[in-house]
Amino acid sequence: MTATALHPDALFVRASSSASGGVIRPARVQTATAQVDLQVVAQHMFALMLRNVASDGFVFADPADPSRVSAPGCVIAAPTYPASTPGVNQDYVFNWTRDAAITAMELSAAGLPARPGAGVQPLIDYVRFARTCQDNASPTLAHACFTIHGEPRPWSEQSDGPALQTLAILRAYPQLDDPARAVAAQVVAANLAFLLGAYQGQTTNLWEEHQGFSFFARAVQLRCFQEISTNTLGLPVPAGTSGAVTWLRQALSQHWDAGASRYVSLLGAQGQQDPAGPGYDPNSDIVMAAVYGAVPVDDTRLLSTAAQLRAQWSDAGSPSVYPINLADRAQNLGPLLGRYPADSYDGDTSAPVLGGHPWALCTGNFAELYYRLAGQVTASGSVPYDSLSAAFFAQVGVDATTAPPQVAAALTQAGDAMLRAVIYHSDNLELSEQFDGRSGYEKSVRDLTWSYAAFLSAVRARTSQPVQG
Repeated sequence: MTATALHPDALFVRASSSASGGVIRPARVQTATAQVDLQVVAQHMFALMLRNVASDGFVFADPADPSRVSAPGCVIAAPTYPASTPGVNQDYVFNWTRDAAITAMELSAAGLPARPGAGVQPLIDYVRFARTCQDNASPTLAHACFTIHGEPRPWSEQSDGPALQTLAILRAYPQLDDPARAVAAQVVAANLAFLLGAYQGQTTNLWEEHQGFSFFARAVQLRCFQEISTNTLGLPVPAGTSGAVTWLRQALSQHWDAGASRYVSLLGAQGQQDPAGPGYDPNSDIVMAAVYGAVPVDDTRLLSTAAQLRAQWSDAGSPSVYPINLADRAQNLGPLLGRYPADSYDGDTSAPVLGGHPWALCTGNFAELYYRLAGQVTASGSVPYDSLSAAFFAQVGVDATTAPPQVAAALTQAGDAMLRAVIYHSDNLELSEQFDGRSGYEKSVRDLTWSYAAFLSAVRARTSQPVQG
């Protein structure tokens, strides 16, 4: 990428409008994509992400009761609710444990300034709010969604949440002051105690649609147990952690479908091996299990699954192809990726669309897979090429004879094309939850916190440099 420091508005030249649900949303089309400095864009998106993080001086009003405001450390999923965004029927002014943890990881990575003699206040606030939610969690510690005051919202139980929250706190811990570290240690201990009793069970999956044995949940639980086992922060490692690591590694291997050459997102109890029904695989949460969980990026079974994910939304002959990806290809952009082939969630009040739409966070996470694998190829000097991964590498112009430096370059270019598509279809770099699969215009809830966090994480994987908080 050419390091051209451009003002974000200088990247865009044409205004148009969205065709989703009759809602007019200005969208500007980016033209000089090859000159975009991803680090500059990420810096701007970090500021946009921060708008969804509450402090004692920056608060959100509760849409259900405007007299009540957010507690410091609350991370709203998005500032969207039906009354504020006509044409959208989702209320995202809540704190999801998963989304908040992923956001806190980016706050930790940014090197935010600490108060003199103290810690980084946004991270201190995050830990304290996490403790409030944990204290109020009902019916279990896996409760996934809370009000902006830290009270449980009627919602599902998702056991990836405590694992991701623990991973976020491990990253934040060195930047906390002593009182916040004491709270953090209590939150981590409670999470681990819960997970040690829950990791062998079923849970509500990442997309909050089905109950089963989740590949994503198992992957982030495994990473959580691995990192607590090797932590140098002085946090105790509870009994049973080693056994959980061994069990989860074996459990993840059970998700491999050799006949289809891909990992399966969900398993059911014996006799119900497909709890989500047909069309749920290949699923983007498999790639996300490598970004946020313990699945190695050079696992060729992962790469085989990833190749199918990309093909289903980018190949002209695929029944799930997004037309916008075919149009973008001429400009060396994309592809944009969705959740799974039978997705029907629209996010707007318009009729559901079979196949759904591309998501910014799914695309960002896939780009990060490319970047992280490129880094590993560069560091090791070897390429994880075999019969399973051949299709994955073929998609970026690589075969068995390509030298490692050229493989790394091809993977990096593929990630860049995906992030440039996200930028190209953004609204002045503001990211919604989804892009329309036909027009490319943003749709569904606006300013999704996780969309920004996924972009930031991908850029960090590419550049090895955090944004400066």
